[in-house]
Amino acid sequence: MTQKTDLPSDRLPTTVSGFMAAHISRDADTASSFLDEDVTVVDQDETFRGREQVQAFLRDAGFEFEYTTEQIGAARVDDEHWVVTVRLEGTFPGGVAELDYRFTLRGDLITELVIANHGG
Repeated sequence: MTQKTDLPSDRLPTTVSGFMAAHISRDADTASSFLDEDVTVVDQDETFRGREQVQAFLRDAGFEFEYTTEQIGAARVDDEHWVVTVRLEGTFPGGVAELDYRFTLRGDLITELVIANHGG
């Protein structure tokens, strides 16, 4: 049985917390170190495959805007699936967004990440 529970961010797997810290600080190289070679990332209906393509996405995503990122939630779905919710505020259209980062892990690496509107 799968049970989703709210967690403090320090209870996340090292892979997830390390990726998020690097991603929030816009360090694509470090964020990429947590990815499986065959990783798939889906961001707002755009799909990126493989560590190299995802690293380029992480390096370039959002750089045309100024914004802050605050982690506002985290949940364990099961041993392989985790969700981190962040709130972005900045100069992008709309100015505020809440996003879910839905992680799938295999061992100590991220095999899939889906970034979508919170609750969507």
